[in-house]
Amino acid sequence: MLVVNRFRVPVGDGESFRAGLVTAHETLAACAGYVGGEIGRNVDDPELWVLTTRWADVGSYRRALSTYDVKLHAVAVLSRALDEPSAYEAAGPGTTLNVAAPRSLG
Repeated sequence: MLVVNRFRVPVGDGESFRAGLVTAHETLAACAGYVGGEIGRNVDDPELWVLTTRWADVGSYRRALSTYDVKLHAVAVLSRALDEPSAYEAAGPGTTLNVAAPRSLG
């Protein structure tokens, strides 16, 4: 699965934000089920940043968010993400897609 977190950060805060985002990424990368990821900044809008991560499955990602280290070193930065859906399933040719239904209980 793919997770795309986008952030809008004032240009003057970019370097300190990047440092925090690197720490968040490194912390997530240490979690079970992490497959890969990268940090980027938009080439046309320098206030727009992205953290993409790939996970073995949705459970691995959700468990990673619950770990002590992620709560301590990543949640403050991740909480600055734009309020939009961020988790995507692979949808290449021949891939069986999940049923289109909300995954929350409430």
